[in-house]
Amino acid sequence: MPRGSSPKRERQYEHIEKSQRARGVSPGRAKEIAARTVNKERARSGEAKTASKESVRDMSSSRRGGLRSHRGSGGPTYRQLYAEAQRRGVKGRSRMNKADLERAVG
Repeated sequence: MPRGSSPKRERQYEHIEKSQRARGVSPGRAKEIAARTVNKERARSGEAKTASKESVRDMSSSRRGGLRSHRGSGGPTYRQLYAEAQRRGVKGRSRMNKADLERAVG
């Protein structure tokens, strides 16, 4: 957990990490998921010094988990795939749909 995080975020991190481990996720991946989730929540609530546009604009992690709990994750969103394609400099990304972006980003 980052320095300066609140006790609430510490508890949230521990809970998410423990839940992921109970689902059979590796320790490293469980820590990564917990850290990403907590950091996104910190960004959305204004607790973090910096926040990406996606962290603030996208739906909250807890809401997404609730919506997708019955049918799996569904993978990254179109916006997330587009942002990754933009970071990687994929040509023609503006004309791609979600499936095309998934193939391009890999």
